[in-house]
Amino acid sequence: MIIVKVGGSVFSDKKGEPENFEGETVRNIAMEIASFYPDESFIVVHGGGSFGHPEAKRYGIREGLPGNWKKAHLRRIGFTRTHQAMLRANASFIEAFLRENLPAFSVSTSSVFITENGEVAYGDLEVIERLLELKFIPVLFGDVSIDLAKGIDILSGDQIITYLAKMLEPDKVIFLMDVDGIYDGKPGEGEMIQELQKEEIDFLLERLHCTAAGTDVTGGICNKLQEAKKIAEHSEVWFVNGKVYGRLSGAIRGDGFGTRIAL
Repeated sequence: MIIVKVGGSVFSDKKGEPENFEGETVRNIAMEIASFYPDESFIVVHGGGSFGHPEAKRYGIREGLPGNWKKAHLRRIGFTRTHQAMLRANASFIEAFLRENLPAFSVSTSSVFITENGEVAYGDLEVIERLLELKFIPVLFGDVSIDLAKGIDILSGDQIITYLAKMLEPDKVIFLMDVDGIYDGKPGEGEMIQELQKEEIDFLLERLHCTAAGTDVTGGICNKLQEAKKIAEHSEVWFVNGKVYGRLSGAIRGDGFGTRIAL
């Protein structure tokens, strides 16, 4: 089984108009998956992109529910608006996959996972496991979450994948990004790393000046590397360019162009 994470920057322009969707890119991803299905099983997880991020940032969802009723009520409204935006993104993914005759099935993340201070505290994976057995392709997404400590929070697609990798131990986890792989500096300035050892990730995080807070509401590349370190305990990890047709297929086969972290 393979888990594919489609980053928000792959299927939308985060700096563009809210809720813009690059349908051709997603259709190409679906076409690549279709060439391996049903011999290979897949779970797809997509990010927020121009859908969830603007709402989450506008309403300060990461700050949780405050004690003040008026502020808390506004944030509840934002919580729902953020979730609805992600449902619209997810619906576009499902339609793109259905056009390629793939039985993609939406799984609402906020109904499956409960967090504590932004980390997964509990996830009910029974439905996901059953969908895989029945040859469906579960499609999850970065979403809002009920949080045991803060009341509400954001659960990123990267953290979802870490939990899925720990519990399901897929053969591979493939991150699709808008760059060719992981660089030892800023993309375009540093060199791309083709093979990365688990033991080197901490050094790379320091080199990239990563902190607990990232470049967007879910942590950007820093968060991806931090999660990849955990995932690599269970699965082979790839970082490839999701905007270039064929890169996903190469990672699935194991002979692709990108950054590979061996199990």
